[in-house]
Amino acid sequence: MQAMVLRRPGAALEFRELPDREPGAGEIRVRIGACGVCRTDLHLLDGELPDPAWPVIPGHEIVGRIDAIGSGVTSLELGQRVGVPWLGHTCQVCSFCRAGRENLCDRPQFTGYTRDGGYATAAIADARYAFPLGEGGTDAALAPLLCAGLIGWRSLVMAGDAPALGLYGFGAAAHIVAQVARSQGRSVFAFTRPGDVASQQFARRLGAVWAGDSDQPPPQPLDAAILYATVGALVPLALKAVRKGGRVVCGGIHMSDIPSLPYELLWGERQLMSVANLTRADGQEFLSLAPKIGIETHVTTYPLRRANEALADLRAGRFEGAAVLIP
Repeated sequence: MQAMVLRRPGAALEFRELPDREPGAGEIRVRIGACGVCRTDLHLLDGELPDPAWPVIPGHEIVGRIDAIGSGVTSLELGQRVGVPWLGHTCQVCSFCRAGRENLCDRPQFTGYTRDGGYATAAIADARYAFPLGEGGTDAALAPLLCAGLIGWRSLVMAGDAPALGLYGFGAAAHIVAQVARSQGRSVFAFTRPGDVASQQFARRLGAVWAGDSDQPPPQPLDAAILYATVGALVPLALKAVRKGGRVVCGGIHMSDIPSLPYELLWGERQLMSVANLTRADGQEFLSLAPKIGIETHVTTYPLRRANEALADLRAGRFEGAAVLIP
């Protein structure tokens, strides 16, 4: 197998040829057709996530076909196309797992972070955390659904019944969630980096009723806001933008520090909450809904060897939608 390996924080990914790996009990091997590039990969690269498995192969938006099956796996078949998401394994015995909240598992494993991921030609996955994808759509188009889509969906559900919805940061997740929200009859208000006219135009093309700079107030009070931009300074602005009783959801695994804010921004029964990971139920629900909505992902593809370039372009915001590596 071939892979792009991250050996330490701040280093460039290195192209390596590695021995093929065999799946163990309860595991599958996936021959990768595409892997999305996520902002969480940048947090890993920048050393902002604790205790990764060094060296590690990043990537947690994997689409591919099963080419080897370990013992005890009966729910999947050779040749079947599957998606492998961020949450790669849970203990199933802690209090959170037993309560159906496996996204908060005390002993989880995460694809491309604490277990090797999809910046490669093949990956080993826990069969329980691989979603059958069917044959509709290309591998590249489906890859962003495995994190941007799944975490986006969970954050949208947590935002509640919000007719006027603000999205801060209009990248991979927001461009998917905007399409879901519009299909539900919501009005979408998009907030981008100040002066990012291209992203604002992109948001309008996807149905946003308003798009502007993140430091601007919206033209009307919002019922809820979701922050995909990992900038803590946006939290007070989002709280100020939502009405009394409104909700602000932070959708990232990492965010810069939230500055002090006056209590009046939180008062009026406004709520501030975070999204942590996903559950398999989230995946099953969203992946069955996506084709019915007709979600169109906007992707820029890169060969596997150009993973460093893809990450740099993501950091600089040089493309619309999502980046995807093609082995």
